[in-house]
Amino acid sequence: MPAVSAPITSLHRRVRRLLLPALLALSPLGASAQSNDDAAFRAAMQAAERGQPVSPSLQSHPAAAWLELATLRRNLDTLPIAQGRDFLERHKGTPVAEVFREGWLRALAKRQEWTAVRAAWVPGISNATLRCIELDARARTGATDAQWTRDAQALWRSSGKSLPNECDAPFATLAANGGLDDALRWERFDLAAAEWDVGVMRTIARGMSAGQQALANDYADYMQAPHARAAQWPKTARSRLVASQGLAKFAKDDPLAAEQQLPALAAALDFGETENGRVLYQAALWTVASYLPDSARLLNSVPESAYDERLHEWRVREALARKDWAAARTAIGKMGASQRGQSRWTWFQARTTELTGDRAGATPLFREAAKSSDFHGFLAADRVDQPYALCPLDHAPTNDARAKVAADPGLTRALALYRIDRPGWAAREWSAALERFDDAQRRIAVQVAQESGWYDRGVFGLGRKPEESRLYTLRFPLTQQALIERESQRQGLDPAWVAAEIRAESTFNPNARSPADARGLMQVMPATGAAVARRLGIAYGGPDSLYDPATNVAIGTAYLREKKDMYTLPYVAIAAYNAGPTPTGRWLSQRPDMDPDIWIETISYRETREYVARVLAFSVIYDWRMYGQAAPLEPRMRGAPAQRNKRFACPA
Repeated sequence: MPAVSAPITSLHRRVRRLLLPALLALSPLGASAQSNDDAAFRAAMQAAERGQPVSPSLQSHPAAAWLELATLRRNLDTLPIAQGRDFLERHKGTPVAEVFREGWLRALAKRQEWTAVRAAWVPGISNATLRCIELDARARTGATDAQWTRDAQALWRSSGKSLPNECDAPFATLAANGGLDDALRWERFDLAAAEWDVGVMRTIARGMSAGQQALANDYADYMQAPHARAAQWPKTARSRLVASQGLAKFAKDDPLAAEQQLPALAAALDFGETENGRVLYQAALWTVASYLPDSARLLNSVPESAYDERLHEWRVREALARKDWAAARTAIGKMGASQRGQSRWTWFQARTTELTGDRAGATPLFREAAKSSDFHGFLAADRVDQPYALCPLDHAPTNDARAKVAADPGLTRALALYRIDRPGWAAREWSAALERFDDAQRRIAVQVAQESGWYDRGVFGLGRKPEESRLYTLRFPLTQQALIERESQRQGLDPAWVAAEIRAESTFNPNARSPADARGLMQVMPATGAAVARRLGIAYGGPDSLYDPATNVAIGTAYLREKKDMYTLPYVAIAAYNAGPTPTGRWLSQRPDMDPDIWIETISYRETREYVARVLAFSVIYDWRMYGQAAPLEPRMRGAPAQRNKRFACPA
């Protein structure tokens, strides 16, 4: 087992040497010039978006086309067709053209410029709204040929979910031309039933012939609320599909009532194992997710053919929650080989073997799990006193290779757009650039992006190849280390834990903002930020101040300390940071005095369950990044003081 030493290794020295040109570019003079360029570009973009003239000096900017797009988008409803066509032609094959095209097609449809819609269309567009606009344009210009019919029918069949309003017109044309008969309507009706979408089922039924409409409506009624009339339906595959899907939907709300209704319905419609399994699966899932008393019985009633990886996992969790170690071990044994071989389930195979008294039998399983660089692998390494498994992949591109990637026009545009807070457009340029790069160039692109502060590219730019999971310095960026250490010390927290929280919450993007309005590095909600700042006397300048790293980390660590004080145990505090106090309190009351690994695995919410394990694993990796050695994970998650004396090594 060759040891992985502290971060300042020959690998790190090579990376540092290769980063030197970038570091020099970010010297005070270089950084100042870049900052001035970005400020001018930002001001120009804001002016273009307001409809004000843009300085001619910006016409040579690498991302000048996006300035033009910002100007044109203000007046798409009146933009001359020739001007729109010219923009698409000049920027053909580029992300800016495709972004413009998406808005342009919508505007042309609104203006009923159908010939122009057809001229602006390009094959390969997958957006349903735009596809329907194009179908409508062909129909309105007299092109409802056989190919049009096939295209419209393919779109009709594409989803059991509601399609955009723009699809109403071409579907009406399809029906008027005889291309939407009852058989085709039933095809999509079946898809809607599989999606439990009552609204779409009713909409489809309205277009059916009188003889079919009544049955379709009764099917929709059952999907909305099960009724006794279903026993009189024809004994067809469709009746069995709708009845089993409808009862499965009902099982999410009332598992025991659905189970009770199943035998009579199954006998009336000749259910097979598939239909019975569909209902019993949902009844078991929604019972066990709350650890209700009937969980084990319902899980055992589900046919093995209906089990998938999700239900296999819940069968293990249910047994763990009851501390029935033998049942949990048996449930793991029923998993497929691939699932059973995951480090999580290898760990729990070892744990349940140990808990049933076979310590000798558990040891080789712990050793196997310890080969993984994740939460359960690190726990297993502690159990058998092995170094933590870490095999960093050498990422040391030549200066020429790095310079070539950094000079790529698409990547240059992406970074420029990112630096002026246009992340959506930046991502479009980024994706287009990555399609042109080979694997080595793609990894360099991630490095270049991170040098510009776009740290989450280590998450969204890697992973196409299994070995890229070992690019730890790219996948686990680290900035603001002095700030993290200072605020962690002030709050009496483990700095690697705080860094792990930041990686899990924002991937070190200080401008991150969630759909729920959580902001900044530690994703602090404005209301939480104000309350914590008020309680502790921390300076707070309003919601936007949460984008300042110093403010965000000061408030985020203070809040994390409050959670730790409230729950004592760090792993519970992590759960509360993610899920809030109400569910956390429920999980504690349901399963008190449970070992940390088992308590974490039996958290009801998948997001929180995986979040806690992820943050704890990340804390080990940030120990490696920051200090070269780690505090053992077992005492860390219990909040016990521990020295960073755990080594890293790559398993032989």
